[in-house]
Amino acid sequence: MGINSVAVVADLGESFGNYTIGDDGALLTLVTSSNIACGFHAGDPRIMDRTVADCVERGIELGAHPGYPDLVGFGRRLIEATEDEIRTDVLYQLGALDAFARVHGGTISHVAPHGRMGSIAQTDAKHARAITDAIAAYNTDYIVICQRGLLAEESRKRGLEVGYVFLADRGYGDDGMPVPRSHEGGLIYDPELIGERSAQVVREGTVRSVSGNVVPLGHDADVLLLHGDHPTVLANGTALRAALDAADIRVAGLREVLAEKAQVALAAG
Repeated sequence: MGINSVAVVADLGESFGNYTIGDDGALLTLVTSSNIACGFHAGDPRIMDRTVADCVERGIELGAHPGYPDLVGFGRRLIEATEDEIRTDVLYQLGALDAFARVHGGTISHVAPHGRMGSIAQTDAKHARAITDAIAAYNTDYIVICQRGLLAEESRKRGLEVGYVFLADRGYGDDGMPVPRSHEGGLIYDPELIGERSAQVVREGTVRSVSGNVVPLGHDADVLLLHGDHPTVLANGTALRAALDAADIRVAGLREVLAEKAQVALAAG
């Protein structure tokens, strides 16, 4: 379990108008990949434009971060939508971010569904189908960042590559899945602990749950996620990178990590 390299991604571009969330400029020094808000749960055209331009300039992989049309709830509330509404909402957001990527000479690498839309898609077939239908219809080269569950299964059915994510600043349950933010220990505030857990997941494929048990994650950690709106995100990212360096874990872009993983699997027969 585990590979010798991992991508580090942060949610970026999640400000809106005059309201600023996170320090994207500082985060860009810590990550290899980006999940960029597409204007529904956060972000707007000006912020999308600046964020994409900054990522392209620094060689940071571009990722689309589509969510529910829920600025007030930051995309973390369940929206009762039809399958077709979810599909077209995701498709709309992919097209919007892709426009900025093309203008700035970049290419979208992956899609990471945001918030409640992304989490429910692990267990809800309607969401999983709608999201992956939109991605596959737009560009089958896009990698889908997710956890184990229906979203990964539906992605593979459509020929989409999957990158498994570990939420570095979130608490996990004994089932190897994140617990709700409202749950005690659901959000981790200790940067050193975030770094230690991340290195453990990459090296051993296990995580210490909120109940104190060491449990298997159930898949390799291809990418480690930092939430851009976390109050200590910069300290978290700094500690995470230090822990990876100390464990001799190479940090690379997601496509490079997945290519290395495929080569290792091929060599193993």
